[in-house]
Amino acid sequence: MSKKNKKNQSDEAKAAQQDVLDDENKEEQLAQEQVNEEAGEDPEKKIAELEAQLEHEKKEYLFLMADFENFRRRTLKEKADLVKNGAESAMRDLLPVVDDMERALDAISKGGDLDSIKEGVELIYNKFVKYLESQHVKAIDSTGKDFDTDVHEAVTMFPAPEPSMKGKVIDTTIKGYMINDKVLRHAKVVVGS
Repeated sequence: MSKKNKKNQSDEAKAAQQDVLDDENKEEQLAQEQVNEEAGEDPEKKIAELEAQLEHEKKEYLFLMADFENFRRRTLKEKADLVKNGAESAMRDLLPVVDDMERALDAISKGGDLDSIKEGVELIYNKFVKYLESQHVKAIDSTGKDFDTDVHEAVTMFPAPEPSMKGKVIDTTIKGYMINDKVLRHAKVVVGS
């Protein structure tokens, strides 16, 4: 066999293979068209349906985004209102104590009995302490305790009267307070050295 014959046979084989591939592609295309026809769907109709579905999904997304934005604005406004008016109930509950203090000052200015004035001021103090307790505010017990930087602030250091008082609080100059296990005000204390 000559090279020309081999080349012709090779070209013929390639052409035959190409014909087979073309036939397979045509069969697949026909099968797909048949499936589409059986389903009763036109490709253009399918595209139109998909575009309509996409539009619907876009609208839903925009509605959700608008709802979320409204929710965010509303919660920010509510939070701002809480911060602005949060102290309202606390102040309302303090008004009776202020009324009692005004009555005590009035009694002092009229020159009332010293023992009754002292008793009245003690009643006001006790009423105020009960109010603080109802708001979960507690005094920090400091004198005689170990110095703790989390709740104490050392004002000065003083030589300890006995060796066991070294590093302990000797005196409390200003009482500290806690609210819900958080320091509201550190106790100002004198520490033994």
